[in-house]
Amino acid sequence: MAIFRQFTANSISMKPYPFWKELAMEAYLLENEDILKLDEQNFSEVEVLDAELALKSGRKTGDGRIDILAKYGGEYLGIVEIKLNEIDELSLSQLEDYLSVSTQILSLGDYWNENTAPKWVGLLVGSSISAGLQERLSQGYEFKEIPIAGMTIKRFRSDKNEVFVISDTYFNFSYSNKDYSKFIFKGKEYNKGRLVNAVVRAHVERNPEITYSELKHDFPDYIQGSFGVVDLTSNAEDIYQRLGHKRHYIKEDEVIQLQDQAISTCNQWHPENIKSFINQAEKLGWRIELK
Repeated sequence: MAIFRQFTANSISMKPYPFWKELAMEAYLLENEDILKLDEQNFSEVEVLDAELALKSGRKTGDGRIDILAKYGGEYLGIVEIKLNEIDELSLSQLEDYLSVSTQILSLGDYWNENTAPKWVGLLVGSSISAGLQERLSQGYEFKEIPIAGMTIKRFRSDKNEVFVISDTYFNFSYSNKDYSKFIFKGKEYNKGRLVNAVVRAHVERNPEITYSELKHDFPDYIQGSFGVVDLTSNAEDIYQRLGHKRHYIKEDEVIQLQDQAISTCNQWHPENIKSFINQAEKLGWRIELK
């Protein structure tokens, strides 16, 4: 479905400021990866892993090169295909070619360290979208059970050289209880990663004297897997610097303060390990509902 979008700039003169080259649009997305999020559920935690990856037999006419490889939480890898102008059925066909050989990406680099195999999602990005493609994606289109999304990006510049970017996303993913995609905790909705952050924060607030080792006992590492449920924020920042990818929530408003340590929760979650986390949280007295 298309995201409802309004844009108001009272008394500001706005002129179209299009990207002149496809690489310029790609560079903008690499620097602003949050734009690539597709919804507020499974596809809201996004990070760019790489760009310009060559794939053998990636096109019907021979080898190909994907524009951007992204990761969505601890569950999905996404192939992003960028077009300077309109995205249409031809663009979709090219993306499907890449998705057909997507598994070879796993041998090209250290892109996936989860205990479960990745799921895939495809994303087309352009300055506009054809009516036919918009209708298809808005109805919930999948290619070989791989969900496909479309996104349009428009750029404007004010008379004060301020730059404004508007993006519209066309994506209709059919969620089910098996997805474990949205939860209710203390009256608020959360996706997987944000749920963990909220529960751990509440647990610390309820136990203000809790130490880091005690917190690790309450939420053992094995629940999440390789990164653990929580880690010291200093360690989480080191992981980010070393890998170039965030595996924890490390922004100031995301960090949880203990008596003598700052800790960060992991953002890498999928249906299996989130179920383990919920089971443990409920043993500790917390109530979580699946929406």
